[in-house]
Amino acid sequence: MVDGIQRQYASRIESMTSFKVVDFLEAAVKMEAQGRDIVRMEAGEPAFPTAPAIIEAASAALRDEKTFYTPSLGIIELREAIAAFYGTRYGLQIPPHRIVVTTGSSAALGLICDLIINPGDGLQLTDPGYPCNANFVRRAGGEPQLIPVDAYNAYQLTPQAVAEHWRDNTVGVLVASPSNPTGEMLSRDNQRGINAVVASHNGVMIMDELYHGLVYDQCESSILEINNDAMVINSFSKYFGMTGWRLGWMVVPEDALEAVNIMAQNFYISPPSIAQYAALGAFEPATIDLMEARRAEFRQRRDYLVPALRELGFSIPHTPAGAFYIYAGIEKLSADSEAFCWDMLERAGVAFTPGTDFGEHLARQHVRFSYTQPLHRLELAVERLSKALAE
Repeated sequence: MVDGIQRQYASRIESMTSFKVVDFLEAAVKMEAQGRDIVRMEAGEPAFPTAPAIIEAASAALRDEKTFYTPSLGIIELREAIAAFYGTRYGLQIPPHRIVVTTGSSAALGLICDLIINPGDGLQLTDPGYPCNANFVRRAGGEPQLIPVDAYNAYQLTPQAVAEHWRDNTVGVLVASPSNPTGEMLSRDNQRGINAVVASHNGVMIMDELYHGLVYDQCESSILEINNDAMVINSFSKYFGMTGWRLGWMVVPEDALEAVNIMAQNFYISPPSIAQYAALGAFEPATIDLMEARRAEFRQRRDYLVPALRELGFSIPHTPAGAFYIYAGIEKLSADSEAFCWDMLERAGVAFTPGTDFGEHLARQHVRFSYTQPLHRLELAVERLSKALAE
C-alpha cells in the first residue's frame, strides 16, 4: 500500500517461492552483528579465500583499465580457456564459440529457460532439487514438473522415472550431478538412459555440472561425452570458489548461439569484465593444484561430519559422492524441518537449511548441512548440536 493505492503486481510473483537459504543466511548475519558466534552451514559458499592467481589476474585487469563492456558471450580468451579445460579434464574438444560466459550460473539457467520454454511448457526437475530451478521455469511461463526422488536412487532421476512422468507439454529435463542439496551423482548409465528417453521425445537435455571438481570417491563425467548437443551449465563459484565474482558459463548447441547472443545482449549486455579477466587465473596450474588440495580438505570434512551427524540421530543412508552437502533425515529428532532449523539456530548457534527449501517430497523430514567451514568449526557445530539435542 503506497499513498492509499494498492499496487497490482505480476501474477507470476505469487507462484514463486522464497529462497530459505537466504532467509537463514540473513538471520545468521543479524545474530552475528549482535555479537553471537554462529557456525555457518546454511549457504553453499566455500569459505576459502580467492586463489592468488585469480586475485593477480583481476589486479592486472584493473591496472590495464579493462573495465568496459565486453562481448555479450564473454571475452574470447576466457572462452578459449574454458574450452581447453574441457580438453584437459574430460578429453572433449568443445569449440570455444559454443561456450557462453554468463553473469553467474543463474544467468545461464535463465537464458536456457527463456530459450526453450513457451508459456505452458513443462520442464522435468528432481524433488528435492535446487530451489531456484523451478522459479526460473515459472519466470519463463512454464510448469516445473517435479519428480520425487529418494535415497534409494541416490536422489537422482532414472530413465524409467523420466519416461513415466513425460507429459504432452514436457520439453526437456534438467538434472544435476553432483546435486544440490544431496551431493549425489547421476551414474553414466543413467545419464545415457535419460538422454535416450529425452531424445526419443525430441526434448532438450540440460545438465547442471556446477559441482564438477568436487567429487570424492568416483570419476565424474560430462553429459557432453554422451550428447554433444546437450546444454551444460557450470560456474566459477563452487570448484574455483569465486562466488561473489558472479561468473558462470554454459555450453550450448550451434543452433542456439544466435538466440542466446540476442538475449544476452538485451538482458545483461555483458558479464562483469573484471570477473572475466580474473577467471583466467583460475586455469593456471598453481590454481588447479590449490583447488585439488581444497577438494581433499572438503573430503576430510565430509568424512568427519557424516558419522558425527549419524551419532546425533540424523539419518544419512549413504555418504554423498560430491559437492559439499549432506542431506540428512530428522525423523528421529523432529517432525518439522523448518521449526527444527530455527530452533537449532537460536539455541545451538548453528545455521543449516530445512528441506522445505528444496521441494516438497519428504521435505519436512530433511535438512541440508553445508560443510564449507573449516574442520574445527564443524567440530564446534557438532558439539553445540549434541548439547542442544540432549536438552
